[in-house]
Amino acid sequence: MRRILDLPFLVILMGIGALAMLLPAAHALTLRDMHVARSFFYGAVLLLMLTAMIGIATASFHPRNAARSHLTALVAAYLVLPVLLAIPFHQALRDTTFLNAWFEMVSSFTTTGATLYDDPGRLPASMHLWRALVGWLGGFFVLLSAVAILAPLNLGGFEVISGGAVGRSTYGTSQITRIADPSERITRYALAIFPVYGGLTLVLWVLLLMAGDGGLVALCHAMSTLSTSGISPGTGVAESPSGGMGEAMIFVFLFFAISRRAFYGNIMSSTLVPIHRDPEVRMAIICLAVLPLVQFLQHWTGPYEKGTLASALHGAQALWGSVFTTLSFLTTTGFVSQDWGASRNWAGPGSSGLVLLGLALIGGGVATTAGGVKLLRVFALYRLGQREVERLIHPNSVGGDGAVARHLRGDGAYVAWIFFMLFAISIAIVMAALTLTGLEFEPAMIFAVAALSTTGPLVAVAAEAPLSYNSLGPAAKIVVAAAMVLGRLETLAILALLIPESWRR
Repeated sequence: MRRILDLPFLVILMGIGALAMLLPAAHALTLRDMHVARSFFYGAVLLLMLTAMIGIATASFHPRNAARSHLTALVAAYLVLPVLLAIPFHQALRDTTFLNAWFEMVSSFTTTGATLYDDPGRLPASMHLWRALVGWLGGFFVLLSAVAILAPLNLGGFEVISGGAVGRSTYGTSQITRIADPSERITRYALAIFPVYGGLTLVLWVLLLMAGDGGLVALCHAMSTLSTSGISPGTGVAESPSGGMGEAMIFVFLFFAISRRAFYGNIMSSTLVPIHRDPEVRMAIICLAVLPLVQFLQHWTGPYEKGTLASALHGAQALWGSVFTTLSFLTTTGFVSQDWGASRNWAGPGSSGLVLLGLALIGGGVATTAGGVKLLRVFALYRLGQREVERLIHPNSVGGDGAVARHLRGDGAYVAWIFFMLFAISIAIVMAALTLTGLEFEPAMIFAVAALSTTGPLVAVAAEAPLSYNSLGPAAKIVVAAAMVLGRLETLAILALLIPESWRR
């Protein structure tokens, strides 16, 4: 086992991906779907053989800079693994192209949840399980890489609170860097995080089964909730047999994408504050309290014909649909409540698309499976703006609140603004590339935001008429898939590989 763990990180990930293929193979075998079972079993065998050969060839590999090597492996994982994971998917589904299979795996592994197959019945049940499993493993990979790779390098949102230089190793992240060897650090944190991540998924699966969902639907929704991938074997939670009870259970577990507390325990204890003072939790509660309330009150301010005011029951359904969908898109999951239609009808026409776009851009917590700009960066910019307004009124006032707060609205807000501008530039570049493939401005903007924020289901609800990834051409699919990878990796992590320290001898 020690020799296996000493292999390059990417080789280990390839082996895990090969072993994961055995689960849909076994599932298809129980359903007597022999073609799908053979496709995944043969894919697992071939990938295990390839992994073994590469592992033997790289057994004595010792990188000059182990931390940078793992960061490079993090980038390579999103470029290499989807290609390998798409092989059994392409073989199992005979009437699709490899480009479509690769797009589906990129979407799943980055926890985006975008799908080219609008009709769920086109895919066998085992392939829906494979999509959800890849998304679930992608979510765990995000959690592990955040604490074991990105945090010691001041990336992934940690640069806002750490006080160190972006992309450089630091020893100010509490217990994260007390283990010098990155391989040992990855192993230790994987053993610490996986029981929590897997246990929460198991609990939600059982709860959804008790609420009335079938085994496959409950498992896929449980994995998609914890990984914030939004992948469903059907048309989402809106059509699930569990109904409102299932939505309430998923709603509770979506809070794990708001703060990193549950997954990491005392790993980051020195950087955590009491929960009532956690800036990410406070920002999320503000969004959950303000946005649904504004949409609810809009019922009495918009233009309505006589006799269209709904009853109190309809108002309660509209409020719940708005609250659930707000948290779902804030965590970049993309599940839509069964009462979301009532929410849109209650608030009036043209009232929800822009709100969902903004929520997906904000995103969830740092070091969680959620994408987007992240709540901590938004909070840092908010505190900076608040302080600047105070200085306009009282130019000689003292900000106070301690060294951490001063850093957050100073250097932290500066780095957050840099990331926000890079994110905005990325949206502009992706939009320009999509318009060159033939898309109009509004669809290009929605596809760009959905990909970069890793909120794939956004395209179906953000516009007046639902959009579909299946309508994209080959060039547009490649652009969107590249944007998914960029949105999951974040531009700062990619730029960190280009600084002189990473290539200078």
